[in-house]
Amino acid sequence: MGRAVPDARDRYPLSWPLGWKRTSRHDRKRASFQSARQAMTIAAGLRRLLGELGRLGVAEGDWVISTNVPTRLDGLPYAQAREPDDPGVAVYFRLKKQDRVLACDTWTRVADNLTAVAQHIDALRRIDRYGVGTLEQAFAGYQALPAKGQTWRATLGFGPTQDVSEEAIDAAYWARAKVMHPDVPQTGSHDAMATLNEARADALREVRA
Repeated sequence: MGRAVPDARDRYPLSWPLGWKRTSRHDRKRASFQSARQAMTIAAGLRRLLGELGRLGVAEGDWVISTNVPTRLDGLPYAQAREPDDPGVAVYFRLKKQDRVLACDTWTRVADNLTAVAQHIDALRRIDRYGVGTLEQAFAGYQALPAKGQTWRATLGFGPTQDVSEEAIDAAYWARAKVMHPDVPQTGSHDAMATLNEARADALREVRA
């Protein structure tokens, strides 16, 4: 997704987030998600996902669901569409003025990947209830990366005019490295880490100058 802000043009075809690993076709699995004791449908998966986005506090119009399923006039995937060869799902949204993304292509069906993202959001929401961490900490690794060529400030999460120190740069770098490192499943990749390393180098070069 080249734009940090969700855009209707990213709904179809699938706009996979920059730096996120893809699951190969041979490694995808059949899921056991169910709705009314039946296999999950796209319509049921969408209901769960939209419900979780609402409970998370994401406002209407501040999210984009991107898949390889053609969209209806309201921008949502057709419930009765043929299963695409690539069942991946990416959900871009804005939460507390931050652009976030969650994506899943672990399962063989779009409906199951929609449901997986919904249940992941539900699990993240529980963090506030337990008092061990915060939603902000949980979502730190799910920032929607800008397209290559955008500033180091966007990559590291700083505002365009924010005062930044070397310590702040390193703190932002290591927080993101924990989820962007190639050894981290789902969120990490060599491309994401390379983008992050480049951003840190540019940031330090500018601050030291």
